[in-house]
Amino acid sequence: MTKALLVIDIQNDYFPGGKMELVGSAEAAKVAASVQQHFRENGLPVINIRHESLKPDATFFLPGTLGAQIHADVLSVEGEVVITKHYPNSFRETGLGEVLAGLGVEELTVVGMMTHMCIDTSVRAASDLGYKVTLVGDACATKVLDFNGLNVPAPNVQAAYLAALDGSFATVVAASDLLASHA
Repeated sequence: MTKALLVIDIQNDYFPGGKMELVGSAEAAKVAASVQQHFRENGLPVINIRHESLKPDATFFLPGTLGAQIHADVLSVEGEVVITKHYPNSFRETGLGEVLAGLGVEELTVVGMMTHMCIDTSVRAASDLGYKVTLVGDACATKVLDFNGLNVPAPNVQAAYLAALDGSFATVVAASDLLASHA
């Protein structure tokens, strides 16, 4: 069974000074980079997914901007695939499925941002498509959400989404456990 790593939307706009700063983005990116390095060292495919917003009212991930570029911590190296998407789901109207099929991938490990949006949507899609999915929870970041007058702190958003995905759509793990199990 071939495994691959999906690095989803770890882009500059999510970091301090960006147009959509997330809580814990710098820490999550460092963890994601350690997972990325592990996959490279073991000769496993690494695929970077980057979002560009084409909506007329978009405020971040605008095409051609520094904010839409992949963050320096997780840049791709020569030979790695980079896929640009325009929707939260990394599979929607992209060549991701074809790339994974061409590599013979059956199992995905996922890291990235925003947990409550593109990570949630992409993990559920991957599961629906029959992939075995491992989600590295501490290699993901999200933000404070507001709903119906209720302010939901980012750690609560993170915990709720990881809890909802764990068991049904993915196995959620800490990077340290993932790396130890692959040692």
